[in-house]
Amino acid sequence: MPDIILETRNLTREFKGFIAVNQVNLQVQRGHIHALIGPNGAGKTTCFNLLTKFLIPSSGQILFNGQDITALASAQIARMGIIRSFQISAVFPHLSVLENVRIGLQRNMGTSFHFWKSEATLNQLNDRAMQLLAEVGLEEFADSITVDLPYGRKRALEIATTLAMEPELMLLDEPTQGMGHEDVKRVTALIKKVSQGRTILMVEHNMNVVADICDRISVLQRGAILAEGDYQSVSQNPQVLEAYMGSATVLEGAH
Repeated sequence: MPDIILETRNLTREFKGFIAVNQVNLQVQRGHIHALIGPNGAGKTTCFNLLTKFLIPSSGQILFNGQDITALASAQIARMGIIRSFQISAVFPHLSVLENVRIGLQRNMGTSFHFWKSEATLNQLNDRAMQLLAEVGLEEFADSITVDLPYGRKRALEIATTLAMEPELMLLDEPTQGMGHEDVKRVTALIKKVSQGRTILMVEHNMNVVADICDRISVLQRGAILAEGDYQSVSQNPQVLEAYMGSATVLEGAH
């Protein structure tokens, strides 16, 4: 039996009569990169918001490591190890790159948000912060002010700050959105690299990214799961091609 880290059972969210997520049964296997894809309006973001407790389900269950977390708040599930990229993104644009990662590391010291802590106390985190920056290729930017970073490097910093929280499950919401080709290649390679020993669930529009790095794909349409499988099987599924219509060639043309 596969080792399932995250599972939803008939997950449903209704907005005043409109069913945005409809009876979704999702299983994310430990150690996989799992993509949630679908046409615009398919319910991907709503589903992500339900999983990270930004929205409360109308019905259904969410289980993490077999434990029902449906009723828990977003802060509680973050402490359990479910970390969404933008929750701890580099929200301090006028701090250095190193300082941003160091703030993420403070949680594990039990000094979260104690910004009045002495510099000496925080300096003990520098070695680990530099290790994380090296992991995402940002060590040379450690002293740079975050606001000055190029967009793709800021996304890499978000991943570093996510890693600082020691996630068991990383949820990445459109990690390559708005990027040029080179940045997309860099961030895709980075996600593949940091996935070693971790589980990643991502919403992603770029089919080349999905084809390159995802072990399993769930396709949503009108809030329900239309198809699931590896990229080859999903990209050749007639229902998926029909759902994407004009985007079908994008699915077929991806690597």
